Amino acid sequence: MIIKLINNQLKLKYNNMDNRIYILDVTNRDGVQTSRLGLAKLEKTVLNILLNRMGIYQSEIGFPTTHHETNYINANLQLVQLGVLTPIIISGWVRAIESDVEKAVELTKIKHLNLSISTSRQMIQGKFQGKYDENDIIKIMTAAVKRANDLGIKTIGVNAEDASRTKLDFLIKFGLAAKKAGARRIRYCDTLGYENPSQIQFRVKKLTKAVDLPIEMHCHNDLGMAVANSITGAIGVIDEGQDAYINTTVNGMGERAGNCDLISTLLALKYATEWKELDLLDPRIDLSKAWIIANYASYAFGIPIPVNQPGVGKNAFAHESGIHANGALKDRKNYELYDFKELGRGEKILLETGRKITTGEYSGISSFKHIYNNFDLEFKDEEEARQILELVRYANVHKQKPLIREEFLFIAEYPHIAQLLLTMNPPEITIKRSYIKHIHKKERKTERIR
Repeated sequence: MIIKLINNQLKLKYNNMDNRIYILDVTNRDGVQTSRLGLAKLEKTVLNILLNRMGIYQSEIGFPTTHHETNYINANLQLVQLGVLTPIIISGWVRAIESDVEKAVELTKIKHLNLSISTSRQMIQGKFQGKYDENDIIKIMTAAVKRANDLGIKTIGVNAEDASRTKLDFLIKFGLAAKKAGARRIRYCDTLGYENPSQIQFRVKKLTKAVDLPIEMHCHNDLGMAVANSITGAIGVIDEGQDAYINTTVNGMGERAGNCDLISTLLALKYATEWKELDLLDPRIDLSKAWIIANYASYAFGIPIPVNQPGVGKNAFAHESGIHANGALKDRKNYELYDFKELGRGEKILLETGRKITTGEYSGISSFKHIYNNFDLEFKDEEEARQILELVRYANVHKQKPLIREEFLFIAEYPHIAQLLLTMNPPEITIKRSYIKHIHKKERKTERIR
């Protein structure tokens, strides 16, 4: 009875608030930093489209100061103008220095940026090696924020890298300075996955109350608590009357042990005890797109989804032991917290076991037409088909693996944008030939002895 009364009081408290938890997915920025992995620009674009269909609030799509990203970013911004990537917000990541902001605006048409700088004593001393102190960090960051405002950036978020190991009084000072300079959000980065749920909520509540700005939760999974830390931190932000933004990646991709998993976060907010009663999740989220987006990311990264992955793993709805199977067959609620259909699962998958025609970088018009006929697409004439085929060939070179349905359809529907995505323009190289000294093995051994 007491627990029920507490739950009702919590529900009444949060239902009277207008604040929400929004998802800011960072797969295309932080997820692609996974060691030894990555995504082609076409794959990153298709992922943005799938995130938009899922109702994700914002996608941090990459680095606008990096030359090989600029065509991709501008192509995606064209998709925004065409209404393809809407209402999702497309944003970029830069270092919190003026030159990065200027370069981002020079190379792209990006209008939403997160500016990042280290704030912990460990990183200030360990990374900058005595070059800067805490006051310098604030000075550098505020100058960058002001420059972003001057250049017309609409939404400026400021990232406190390693916020979880930063003294709270300095973190508040940093946040207040960012707000005064024109920042509209602060990103609390648990860069090493160091926090625990109770501590992160306590710290984030203090920060939100002092700074009075929306807070982003950016948690890594080094101790396996990224989802729990992100959600408890976000609820702490809501407690103080501000919107919260949880940074996620599809399938938890990211550096070291990964980031906060998108699907697990959505499921926890919808079905975990107490949290489900609060109804804080952005109502635009369409969980039925979970199966498609998780499997696309798995294919694109070349990493299988773990069999026990919440919601989308092969065993997420599998029952074998007698008691469990019997109970699930009688009523799925006996042993399933949510229905597989809610995640877009359950459709029969047909596999071709006979002749199979594929397309690649050397394909001809016949195989190409065969593929598109399977997708119920028709071209106006032979010339149109041949031009799309040429893009498909380039896309196969670009990706170095076969295209799948979503990618074929994107190229057919938006050929000019696909052309931009597939175009790489390396910077001008002025050297004729770099000087490389080859050291023989014997010389290397001698150097090591010395």
